[in-house]
Order: sequence, then C-alpha cells, then structure tokens
Amino acid sequence: MGINAGLLYPALPFIAWLVSGTLKYAVNRMLHGQDARKLIGNGGFPSTHTSVVSSVAMLIGFHEGWGTPMFGLAVALTYIVMIDAVGIRRAVGDNAKRLNKLTREIAGASEPALRERQGHTRPEVLGGLGVGTLLGWVASLLIG
Repeated sequence: MGINAGLLYPALPFIAWLVSGTLKYAVNRMLHGQDARKLIGNGGFPSTHTSVVSSVAMLIGFHEGWGTPMFGLAVALTYIVMIDAVGIRRAVGDNAKRLNKLTREIAGASEPALRERQGHTRPEVLGGLGVGTLLGWVASLLIG
C-alpha cells in the first residue's frame, strides 16, 4: 500500500526544502566550521530553490509520465528557477559585494550591510537538481 499521491505532492516541496537545507548546513559546517550559522540562507550547495521545484517536476515525470503536459510545465518552471539562480540572483550578490566594498572604503563600515551570497554557481544548481531528482524518484516509489 503506497502513500496517497494527493498528500505527497504538496508535502514534497517542504521535504525537499528540509533535506536540501540540512545538506547545505552540513556542507557549510564542513567547509566553514562555526561560521556555518552565518551562511544559512540563499546561496551555497545545494540550491534549495532548485531542489524544491525539481523534486515535484521529477515526481510528475516518474509518476505521471515524461510526456505529460504537467511534466512539461514543471520542467519550464524548473528551468526558470535554475536560470534565475545562476543569472539574476548571482548578479545581485556580485553587486552587493561591490556596494559593501564601497561602503567600507567610503564610510569605513566594518561589517557588510548587504548579504553577498544570493545566487549560485552551476555546480550548486546541479546539486539541487540532483537532490530534487532523488527525492522525486523516492516519492514516486512511495506512491506505488
């Protein structure tokens, strides 16, 4: 007896957010030690946004079929999120770095005022896609 698909579809994005966020914290903890708490939020490995949308997209593909209109729509949304992560959001982070540098030089501020980690590198987005794909596949097995 499998899990009710009507319950799993809306729960999967939250599960993906939780798994991806936990994995991101673990990676940050290994790389940055005690400073990992300061790095919670946007940016880093894996991309949580990508994990969230790709988990549902992949569940649709595994459960309902790869040629369905819903899978096509889910893939389009996933592409938009991934492009946004490595494009616009990354540019926002780069601009924040420049503004923080200017603020330090001109005003003598010691702490950055703007969060610099906003977007993602391609490997971070691919990591999110991997997490989402794995969770979508596991969820499809649970539905039965």
